[in-house]
Amino acid sequence: MAVDCIFCKIAAGSVPAEILYQDEDLVSFRDINPQAPVHLLIVPRKHITNLNDLSEDDSYLVGKMAKVAQQLALSEGISELGYRLVVNCGDWGGQLVKHLHMHIIGGRKLDGRLG
Repeated sequence: MAVDCIFCKIAAGSVPAEILYQDEDLVSFRDINPQAPVHLLIVPRKHITNLNDLSEDDSYLVGKMAKVAQQLALSEGISELGYRLVVNCGDWGGQLVKHLHMHIIGGRKLDGRLG
């Protein structure tokens, strides 16, 4: 756990969040600054700064995050009409929290722009 990382603190239970999913590897919760009616985050419990720091041993986490995103989209009622998965990497990629995370965004029609 990185001492100053908000996502590590949420995963450890020391900072409150609306937890939607958790297991030994991942935690999911609602984004505190939602960009759409449904805006969820999935984070690994292990502190990994971003995709560039993902080791071979931890690479399974990204697939598991996508599978959890699929389950959450279904439970949130956005799977049929569609949703967006986003993983930002680094400052220029728009990553605000330096802990690997996946956004699930949906609940309204999203335009085709990426930025």
